[in-house]
Amino acid sequence: MTSLYDNIIFGPVRSRRLGISLGVNLLPVESKLCSFDCIYCECGWNDEHPGKRRFNAREDVYKMLDETLSKMVADGTPPDVITFAGNGEPTMHPDFEGVIDDTIALRDELCPSAKVSVLSNATQIHRESVRRALHRVDNNILKLDSAFDSTVQLVNKPQGSYTVERTVELLKLFEGDLILQTMFLRGEYEGCRVDNTSEEEVAAWLHLVEQIAPRQVMVYSLDRDTPCKTLEKVSREDLLAIAARVEALGIPCSVA
Repeated sequence: MTSLYDNIIFGPVRSRRLGISLGVNLLPVESKLCSFDCIYCECGWNDEHPGKRRFNAREDVYKMLDETLSKMVADGTPPDVITFAGNGEPTMHPDFEGVIDDTIALRDELCPSAKVSVLSNATQIHRESVRRALHRVDNNILKLDSAFDSTVQLVNKPQGSYTVERTVELLKLFEGDLILQTMFLRGEYEGCRVDNTSEEEVAAWLHLVEQIAPRQVMVYSLDRDTPCKTLEKVSREDLLAIAARVEALGIPCSVA
């Protein structure tokens, strides 16, 4: 069963990709707000959680993060990473850059060894303030699930104007200062076959990975409940084979 995060701060949880992670949710706690409507999203479909559309205030985020980090440090259990994720797309927050500045200041004061990570679908990187903020975090993790617009429309269901070509050009602006993240999956959705692991898909995706030249790539598959119940997890062996092709380009690639 899919579910929402019911607070601004959640966890800590053990992340497959990042270690002991303290989550930060900038989105509404009673509804989902995202520029994608991915068929594999652990938070469910956008229209299943309409609710209020109010972002969590910068001041509230600061207060709760300060309190939580202070307690974790006092207890001798500081997080490995502070991760922005939650009930949708964190970079949609109107004061995202300010929130990131606050978080880095708190991290530096309370737990300087912790990393700051952002999990983003990359739909807001046309905004200069978002790009500035993402340059400041330790792990700027941006999504690209396919090289083909048709696959993105099927799997990610963008809620506004989106093209792979435009997204790739914007990703290049980071000049390698990003981690590229891709969900690989198979299955069926609304009578259409879903499979971004075919040779055509992987070869085209690798071509874009080479152009973007990120400092790292993360590949993963399904691990939690999804709103579409006809999806299939890709085996670790298949993910390792894709990762080997990324590393052949000279780019480190992790498999979650």
